[in-house]
Amino acid sequence: MYNLVVFGAPGSGKGTQSARLIDEYGLYHISTGELLRDHIARETELGKIANEYISKGHLIPDALMIEILENTLDGNPDTANGVIFDGFPRTIPQAEALNEMLHKRGARVDAVVGLEVDDKELIDRLLKRGLESGRSDDNMETINERLNVYNRQTAPLRDFYITQGKYHSIKGSGSIDDIFNDIRNHLKSTRK
Repeated sequence: MYNLVVFGAPGSGKGTQSARLIDEYGLYHISTGELLRDHIARETELGKIANEYISKGHLIPDALMIEILENTLDGNPDTANGVIFDGFPRTIPQAEALNEMLHKRGARVDAVVGLEVDDKELIDRLLKRGLESGRSDDNMETINERLNVYNRQTAPLRDFYITQGKYHSIKGSGSIDDIFNDIRNHLKSTRK
């Protein structure tokens, strides 16, 4: 089992690079953003709770996100070969919970791909995505709040994973192919 975390600010290319990694390594993709948007669209109880947080650019509570992930891991045999975690963890308590969750299953986080992109480019990408996709959370007010939340709550994960020797800093600007090749080169040493 090979488990990979794709880490970066909103708009850094996590989803784009995750899709390439799925094709390359045959891992199961868990995008917390997609899971939550699906619940919101179906207007489930979880979706209603999540929407209260997401529409304001805030993170949903850790316990709720961890419960969703445990259900996804345990209820899906496609996760047996490994998982790409896209958009999770977003806080140090979530990272600690992920370590514990995987340890119980005889697994671990093998590597963390950190997509590094400056704020101006992130804002430009998110505004463009909002125009193209119609995502209501890709507006200037919510983008600024999401970046503030990221810098306060999620960015500290970088040091958390650096300390564990799992963080691979990847320049997230440039062509999709160049970024992916850089990721692949970094991951060679972590694949057995």
